[in-house]
Amino acid sequence: MSSPDFGISPSIIHGDTADVYFHRSMEVLRQENMNPTVVMEFFANRPGVLCGIEEVKVLLHKVLPEENTEVWALEEGNTIDRKEVVLRVKARYVPLGLYETAICGMLASSTGWATAAAEIVDSAGGPPEKGGIPVVSFGARHVHPNVAAIADYAAVTGGCVSCSTNLGAKLAEVSATGTMPHALVLIFGDTVRAMQSFDKHMPFEVARTALVDTFKDEAEESLLVARALRDRLRGIRLDTAAERGGVTPELVHEIRARLDMEGFHHVNIWVSGGLTPERIARFRELESPITGFGVGSYISGAPPNDFTADIHEVDGRPIAKRGRIPGITPNPRLNRVL
Repeated sequence: MSSPDFGISPSIIHGDTADVYFHRSMEVLRQENMNPTVVMEFFANRPGVLCGIEEVKVLLHKVLPEENTEVWALEEGNTIDRKEVVLRVKARYVPLGLYETAICGMLASSTGWATAAAEIVDSAGGPPEKGGIPVVSFGARHVHPNVAAIADYAAVTGGCVSCSTNLGAKLAEVSATGTMPHALVLIFGDTVRAMQSFDKHMPFEVARTALVDTFKDEAEESLLVARALRDRLRGIRLDTAAERGGVTPELVHEIRARLDMEGFHHVNIWVSGGLTPERIARFRELESPITGFGVGSYISGAPPNDFTADIHEVDGRPIAKRGRIPGITPNPRLNRVL
């Protein structure tokens, strides 16, 4: 199976994002005509859900020669332990050393996002195929656009069923998911009019899910849209502002009851807005009839899971810095990938 097309930027390939001391080290070694074969191992400093391996594979394929190069790795999405070796590279130090910064960064950020997504999915009851409530990543707006797709990809790796950006969905090989923004409702000045126009112009395969917290009471707005679209309405999304108390389990129960009383049993209820594992667990504890969650900042704002790179062999000789054990670190879970 080929890796997704991560589109590694020229600045990364050229080493522009590397720490400057690696550039200086490359120059010293070139001047001394030294370029040993090293074994470099990468491990995380806390447990998590591994992500970033596929992107690293793409990078290494582009920058390392095939001859005398070996890359061993765990699989994307594996649960990892603290200090478990997740990646081992055997190659000439030049140019491998120039990419230590990028490799650590790719693994750290993506593993942080994937781990946070897994925490959210666990709080929602696990994957949908095991009875959990689906979670969609809405985190793109909370990170720089250069990494938004990677964050979405990592969220899906961590268990989200989809994400909100087209590029993230392409990387994760899922379909992008979204409803409608408050901006569209505000421009139309009326939720029903906005949803009717959305229904008129969007392709059949796009789910008709109305955002119902812009102008009126959420329960009232839900009924107005349901009466207007009838069977064409797939669902409603609650994203009530924190200034109004946010979405509560009681609100979800009320809207479900009012929709059912008018025969709109088919209308799903999605909830978004400042969701955390604790809030989701509370919705589940109170058996709130929720079809899915849209989660943004908890995932995209997750701290990186710091990764460390160590050299453990130089030209076949076991070696390590103080505090580490010289020689290759055993990990039977590693598989050769390049």
